[in-house]
Amino acid sequence: MKVLFVHPYGSNWMGTGKDITTIFNLMPPLGMLSIVAFLEQRGVEAEIIDCYASPMTAEALVAEIIRRAPDVVGFSCTTSSFLEGYGFAALLKERAPGIVTVFGGAHACSVGVGLLDRFPAIDYLVIGEGEQTFYELVAAGCRGVEAIPGIGFRKDGVGTLSGVRELIPDLDSLPFPAYHRLPQFPRRYTLPLFSFPTAPNTSIISSRGCPYQCSYCDRSVFSRGFRFNSPEYIVEHLKMLNRDYGIRHVFFYDDLFTTDRGRVARFCELKERERLPVTYNCIARLEHVDAELLHLLKRSGCWQVNFGIESGDPEVLRKHRKFYGLDEVQQKLTMVRKTGMRVKGLFMVGLPGETEESIRRTIDYALSLPLDEINVTKFTPFPGAPVYATIREHGEFFEEWPRMNCVNFVFIPHGMTIEQLERLYNEFISRFYRRSRIHWGYTTMLWKSPQSVAMFMRNLPEILRFELKQKW
Repeated sequence: MKVLFVHPYGSNWMGTGKDITTIFNLMPPLGMLSIVAFLEQRGVEAEIIDCYASPMTAEALVAEIIRRAPDVVGFSCTTSSFLEGYGFAALLKERAPGIVTVFGGAHACSVGVGLLDRFPAIDYLVIGEGEQTFYELVAAGCRGVEAIPGIGFRKDGVGTLSGVRELIPDLDSLPFPAYHRLPQFPRRYTLPLFSFPTAPNTSIISSRGCPYQCSYCDRSVFSRGFRFNSPEYIVEHLKMLNRDYGIRHVFFYDDLFTTDRGRVARFCELKERERLPVTYNCIARLEHVDAELLHLLKRSGCWQVNFGIESGDPEVLRKHRKFYGLDEVQQKLTMVRKTGMRVKGLFMVGLPGETEESIRRTIDYALSLPLDEINVTKFTPFPGAPVYATIREHGEFFEEWPRMNCVNFVFIPHGMTIEQLERLYNEFISRFYRRSRIHWGYTTMLWKSPQSVAMFMRNLPEILRFELKQKW
């Protein structure tokens, strides 16, 4: 059988004119590429259309799918991209009803088989990790699916789960993602602007799952366990990217790269020994960080460390994640800066229980930290997150899937208004970035990240047009 995967766009763009978001941040769809590689390894012909890299109208996409004549089309969707993906599937069913449609990804895994009761153009769901499940579905000719664990199907017209698929115990048994199936890789793909020292660059994932239980995190695909690639596997992965695609910098897009200290130490040792000319960024948790680990990261080529700080209000933090002393955060971030790596802080605005006062505490706290940059998301209660079950007890929730993308306020805590949240969010961004220290930091990007500066200048007219439209 021939398989074609589609990665729907589900745009986060809120401006008019050219969408500049994917110019400054476009990472390859690693989950789909891993499944493609797994299928190819077993002799199944598989291709991918990444609508982020090559946006298409529904008509054009369906025409391209039909031209390629697959037997099965797999759609991997987030919550915000699901309805767009379903629109493609519905039109495809009208034009080519014999093509089997399969949905997977975060939204399918978190909402579950109930989707089959509401969306008739979906034939099957893949629930959980997709590699083995998708292969078994295709190998069986999409028949006898009730015997294949991890499949959502209709039994007597009702969405039913065939059984729970066991997690893949040895991630080193998986082939490297099929980057070769992206015709514009790595030229069209880039990490977020000013978050890399050189190009070409890309992202990789070296672990699955997370052992922590933060209220806002969706763990429906990889569960709460923690499995990881060996240091040897990671180094070979980096070697392949550097050799075959010229990659010079990567972002480890793991939920928490530093969870297993022994693994990280061994990776740093191997990478340093190999003198591999690839630098990297990673996400760390504050309680994992100490001087020894930071020196290992720096020596092995780490350029930037990202930390999920979320809030500067102790009571809000205690409600949503394992609490970490705010004074200790300051100390740990200072250690990172002294080691010579950049520091990025990740924050949220609009968490359940927040007030204007608590958000202002977060803003003031963020400004007191030795951060080079921040990423502030608008809290979104995704269906697979623990807080989703009781979210309406804490405020007003507008469950509009296309807007659930962390750039829209779809949840309003009790006692607040959306106007308040938007004003505070904008104030957060403005106060952080309009400081002389931050301006100087971006000035140094002329020599620290020259490709970012060049990319920014090439697109400056479009950025200015967008800024003018936002003001008016």
